[in-house]
Amino acid sequence: MYMKTDGIILDIDGTLWNSTPIVAEAWNEIIEKRDDIPFRFTAKQLTQLFGRPLPVIADMVFPFLEEKERYDLINECCEREHELLRASTQNILYPGVAETMKALCKKIPLFIVSNCQSGYIELFLEKTGLADCITDSECAGRTGLPKGPNIRLVADRNHLQNPVYVGDIDGDRQASEEAGVKFCHASYGFGKVERKDYVMKEFSDLMTLFE
Repeated sequence: MYMKTDGIILDIDGTLWNSTPIVAEAWNEIIEKRDDIPFRFTAKQLTQLFGRPLPVIADMVFPFLEEKERYDLINECCEREHELLRASTQNILYPGVAETMKALCKKIPLFIVSNCQSGYIELFLEKTGLADCITDSECAGRTGLPKGPNIRLVADRNHLQNPVYVGDIDGDRQASEEAGVKFCHASYGFGKVERKDYVMKEFSDLMTLFE
């Protein structure tokens, strides 16, 4: 049975693609230049960090640095991340994402809301060739707002009455509830959730869940 929706709002990391191996490589290239950071990132560690705004991630991983220094450092890491992602020839999309988005956008408007830095959504769309599938997008790096208010912002400015947010971690569920929208859990992603309105085992399930 199809569920009625007038807009599907998508998370990126853990929902559309898994960039953590490339991001770990990029961040490690930056911190290896320093003598005061004894650890290195792994892709698995990043799956537990992604989904949060960058300042929060910086506070978690670099608490021993002064605030400005850790925020400057995380921004430098992200600049290198963008460079490596742009240069990469790997297909890091989850199975069925490109085909499903191209088909789904013909009947339901698609949107993206992420806690990412400015430029990351644009890079995702550039790398995947899926820009024509997306009606609107927003991110924490552009608005300075967390995910819940950004979901609400996209829903309101596109006059959505019954949108659904698709994400993979419990923070996405919390943001959906804050925004007053239904939540669909991408169970193949980075995390578990306390509750959900819908669940998909693979991205192509969206084709049979919503109309």
